[in-house]
Amino acid sequence: MTAETAAEIPGPLPFFVYGTLRPGQANHDLYLRGRTAAEEPGRLPDAELYDGPGYPYAVARPGAETRGELVTARPEEYAGLLVALDRLEEYVPGDPRNLYVRVALDVVRADGTAVRAWVYLAAPRVAARLRETGTRIAGGDWPARR
Repeated sequence: MTAETAAEIPGPLPFFVYGTLRPGQANHDLYLRGRTAAEEPGRLPDAELYDGPGYPYAVARPGAETRGELVTARPEEYAGLLVALDRLEEYVPGDPRNLYVRVALDVVRADGTAVRAWVYLAAPRVAARLRETGTRIAGGDWPARR
């Protein structure tokens, strides 16, 4: 899993969402309705999903897979959506208190092609705790966990 930071990304990227931002989940309509040009199934290789307090965390792990949606923002909505999603995920670049970090990773579309996308992964201290005591979500699909 090779990630890039925001400073290394030349232009807008789609977002890979795997929890409350997926269609039918609590935050999808609040944050994404009317702001996307496309939404399609995708999977994030080498990431394992853990249950959180009402939302999941993806944690890097070779051989695992997380299922979700690849969301492409409408061009005029991209900047605002990036700010809104960073706020939702309580992500501030460089802040050691972050619950998530936003990184660019390859996400695989249903047709097998890969595309670089923004992904919110568990921040290192959160990921370490989840690996020790967290509850893994079998199959890597948060809405299907119950």
